[in-house]
Amino acid sequence: MINVQGLTKRFGSFTAVDDVSFEVREGETFALLGPNGSGKSTILKCIAGLIKPTSGEITVRGIDTCKRPQEARKALSFLPQRVGFHDCLTAREVLEFYCRLRKLPASRIEDVVHGSEFNFNGFSDKRVSELSGGMRQKLGLAVACLADAPVLLLDEPTVSLDPAGAIAFRKFLKTLKDNGKTIVFTSHVLADVEMLADRVAVLVDGKLTALVTREELRMQIADNRRSLEEIYLDYAKTA
Repeated sequence: MINVQGLTKRFGSFTAVDDVSFEVREGETFALLGPNGSGKSTILKCIAGLIKPTSGEITVRGIDTCKRPQEARKALSFLPQRVGFHDCLTAREVLEFYCRLRKLPASRIEDVVHGSEFNFNGFSDKRVSELSGGMRQKLGLAVACLADAPVLLLDEPTVSLDPAGAIAFRKFLKTLKDNGKTIVFTSHVLADVEMLADRVAVLVDGKLTALVTREELRMQIADNRRSLEEIYLDYAKTA
């Protein structure tokens, strides 16, 4: 479904992503796990076509994201880490705008607003300026799901959610996975990875230090009750 080969991204003299390669299988939930500054968001933005790689190749459904970006994006929906919508618009108006932008039927708005997986609870007619951080994040997820794309790219999706919201979000993502969606998400929250990911790419300082299953990661952390930071250091030493 998604193939990343030799991905490198430099910003001036700084190397944010250093020769990273991995493949995401169709229907898989794949996590990019690492501390802040490890290159997770940069990789996701490269896959989404928002950032051009310095070198390497990325394909989505066999389509090169650099050579045929518009065609590749048709298979993707992207939720950034920090969603930004115009404060004067209502949540419904935001959804209407993105429906028109992606040339989707207006009925998709009702599917999202009234869908049990979102449960907007009447806030769809509130202005963005009135929404909490968690509600804005929820609106961002709704926008990402409007197109019903086969691939979802989610950057730190639970970052602004309270514990109850995070639990509801994980249940929703499980539903998407059961419906055959391919999901790639970034996180430094172990609970997200343990509950959602089939496989985990561990990143440290822009390098892929390990590619493990969820169970393998659990075993690593369970051994001697090591912290996630200690696991990062161990992976970095053996990379």
